[in-house]
Amino acid sequence: MRALVQTYGRGLVAAFVLAVAAWALVLIAFPQLTMLDKSLRAPGRALDSSVAATVIRDARTCQAVLKNYLPSDEAPAAPATEDGGLAIPSAGGMAVPSAGGMAVPSAGGMAVPSLGGTPKRATRPYILQCDRTTTETTFVRDLDAARETLVSAYGLPVLDVDDSLPVAEQIEAAQAVIDAVTPLHARLLEDEAGAFPWTTTNFEVLIAARPIPMSETTKAIEDARLSNQFFDLIGLRFEKDGVTHVRLTLVTLFRTLFFAVLATALSLVVCYPIAFNLALNSGPRKAVWLFLALVIPYAIVELMRVYAWVSLIETRGLINHMLDWIGLIDLEADEAIPFKRSPITVFVVIVYTYILFMVFPMVNVMSTLDRNQLEAGRDLGASTWRLHRRIIIPHAKPGIAVGCITTFMLAAGAFSVPRIISRGLQSEWFSQTIYNKFFESENSNVGAAYSFAFTILCFGIVALFMWLMRARLKDFVRA
Repeated sequence: MRALVQTYGRGLVAAFVLAVAAWALVLIAFPQLTMLDKSLRAPGRALDSSVAATVIRDARTCQAVLKNYLPSDEAPAAPATEDGGLAIPSAGGMAVPSAGGMAVPSAGGMAVPSLGGTPKRATRPYILQCDRTTTETTFVRDLDAARETLVSAYGLPVLDVDDSLPVAEQIEAAQAVIDAVTPLHARLLEDEAGAFPWTTTNFEVLIAARPIPMSETTKAIEDARLSNQFFDLIGLRFEKDGVTHVRLTLVTLFRTLFFAVLATALSLVVCYPIAFNLALNSGPRKAVWLFLALVIPYAIVELMRVYAWVSLIETRGLINHMLDWIGLIDLEADEAIPFKRSPITVFVVIVYTYILFMVFPMVNVMSTLDRNQLEAGRDLGASTWRLHRRIIIPHAKPGIAVGCITTFMLAAGAFSVPRIISRGLQSEWFSQTIYNKFFESENSNVGAAYSFAFTILCFGIVALFMWLMRARLKDFVRA
């Protein structure tokens, strides 16, 4: 720091330090703290008040739909539509005519009656919201916890909407559910507002075991698999009451980290000879051509490079067509090799996608090695393997560490490669699980817990790797 001040002055160094601190806070600290806070809060739909609110909402929807089945002398007047039909509720909340001849659910989940014929006044079709209008609604609890409902947990009377009753009485039954649940909902909101806001429930979901029902034949096959035997050994798979339980999320996490380590090792094996040739074993002109051969493909957007691999590994892609042309397979007989089902394909594409992040750190460090050391080693009779083991690899250790760490983090967090290449035909990577929690199941609190735990675990693996490599932070400057 003193040298920086002497070189650039206090003002410039202070501005630089403030800029770095602001960058670290805005782009690293604050997002992670926000993610941690989100992961420690229970999902809104898991709260008891949310369950009570859902019952009230379903009851009101049930009433709105049932009013369309009241006898004409009891039904409220409905505005006419342009085609002369009656108005019925639509998904967007506007009155629109139904085109069918029977009651169907709307896009928003609301069952609506048809106006193509005269509905029966004493009966009604199945309406989902009316079926869910009951005080026996189950709360969201742990799988091992006892089943609890509004009745068992809070002492509400048993109420529901019996579809065998006249429509008017069904509407009154739905109103009775609303009257019983509304005060409870208000009380639950007040209690939850004053309760401690943080919980570890979302992290418990990460390690939760799920029962996997299987036939005896399937169970015997699964038990014989080496991967399942390993999962049994480390506790990710076990039997309870004669039923196989699997910690599915942890299995996905372990598999992702294992695949990321394998992809990193494969990248190192492939890239080390390239880095050696670029830095130490090529003349200036050859090194330039090798460098251009590496860099030019990366001028193309990553997504386009991944889709280029799809055209190669498709069932009727370039590779299978070439194998068919030389007679190794017969495409017409459906003998195509299913590359997209093989994890090896994902490894190869990941290596191709992140090859520069492994090569460049090693090239930067290897290029600083004095070639006279290699000449001296050869003069003393050292073999090629001994030169690498005793001279090149120890010198290139910082570059190897940086390349491995960068490739591992990118591979572990890879999303586009496994999703596009496998297209659901392989076990998903943990990044896909996190994505599904955020955007498919809309359970961002659990997704935040998964993401935060994944980040901490990856940092732990990186720290362990640095300790094993005896790498220090200042060594990374050399890379």
